[in-house]
Amino acid sequence: MAKREHSAVSSYKIFVLDTSVILYDHNAIYNFQEHDVAIPALVLEELDNFKSGNDTRNFEARNFIRIIDIASKSNLINNWFKLGKSSLGRFKVQIAEVPKSTNAETLFSEGKFDNRILNAALALQDENPEHKVILVSKDICLRLKAKALGLNAEDYETGKVKNVEELYSGKTEMKVADLSVVEKLRSDGYLPISEIPLPQQSSNHFYVFKYQRKTAAAFYSVKDRMLKLVKNDTVFGIIPRNIEQSFAFDALLNPAIKLVTIQGNAGTGKTLLALASALEQRRDYRQIYITRPIVPLSNKDIGFLPGDMKSKVDPYMAPIWDNLKLIREQFAKDEKMQLKIDELVKTEKIEIAPLAFIRGRTLNKIFFIVDEAQNLTPHEIKTIISRAGEDTKIVFTGDIYQIDTPYLDSESNGLSYLIENAKNHPLYAHITLQKGERSELANLATELL
Repeated sequence: MAKREHSAVSSYKIFVLDTSVILYDHNAIYNFQEHDVAIPALVLEELDNFKSGNDTRNFEARNFIRIIDIASKSNLINNWFKLGKSSLGRFKVQIAEVPKSTNAETLFSEGKFDNRILNAALALQDENPEHKVILVSKDICLRLKAKALGLNAEDYETGKVKNVEELYSGKTEMKVADLSVVEKLRSDGYLPISEIPLPQQSSNHFYVFKYQRKTAAAFYSVKDRMLKLVKNDTVFGIIPRNIEQSFAFDALLNPAIKLVTIQGNAGTGKTLLALASALEQRRDYRQIYITRPIVPLSNKDIGFLPGDMKSKVDPYMAPIWDNLKLIREQFAKDEKMQLKIDELVKTEKIEIAPLAFIRGRTLNKIFFIVDEAQNLTPHEIKTIISRAGEDTKIVFTGDIYQIDTPYLDSESNGLSYLIENAKNHPLYAHITLQKGERSELANLATELL
């Protein structure tokens, strides 16, 4: 949310929210403490255009409209009214769009919604010269235009990770002074933490212990308070190519871990590892469900595409199908296994579908993979996890630096939010993959371009 300071009632601030904030978090109006919150009337018009559909932003729009309807009761919403709790400020819809001084439509362009929102905020500033008026928006360009007009503007910071460069990686490399630590871990397969001081004991965590040229990889379980050796085993035909991929497989195959996140650049194998692990455990789950959020190209929804629903969504699901084909190719000499994989798809034991299709479902005994999770909001992440039923495992994969959704960035996306907030939970494990394994040419693009 926008940054706030505790202040006297006489110096409260007025925050003006644009549509992008509400579509990001329908509860936004409750996150400004004692300060007042307003929305331009045009925002209601935009929300009306968003209220129909099954996309998350449609649910956000509908929920916000319901919240205002309930909160307003018998009040006219073009006047200030109390939001409910005594600790909260007031709310209103700003009708006036004609500021006394600079007119955004005259300066920039007429008829554009963003400029009319700017005018509404400027008019509100004219009406309340004794208070600081701040436009809150997820749109960087809109914030810059506001500042150019002398209007204070801030990002909506609820759910943002403060320092993404220090985001939890899930892995630590440690040099040990005693060779026996490495040897005992290798020979016994486990090591009590009483025998080695660990810097990270509040969360499930992966370690690489080094003694000169000898190494041992291990997983620390916060529940068992024990280090367990991580092996470099093949999983459903896929051989881990580096220690981080072995860590990912360990977390994905661990029945005690119900929530896994895998973050990494393109080509690090995130989706492939998750899918191979799901197939390895296919007998333990009723269904394997793989999905990804649909981010329409050129701001066009899938409704603009020709054909039935399957033909519309298949282009978005193509990377997942590609990974499934790659796994199938590992069994080129095993026709029986290839037929088994085909049967799993045919009988919908493996289901690949858009994320919007899970709404309203309870996910019981499902291995659920959400690809490209960096394109989700924190609220969407919470909604997905809340669908988990008994014996379900949820895996989120993505690259927090490759975001295709407007108004999200590496700090505010749902994947970063989840990694930061779930890291100390005993049911959760995370690993950041750094080494690209797609090809040397793909690595060139990541490293040099």
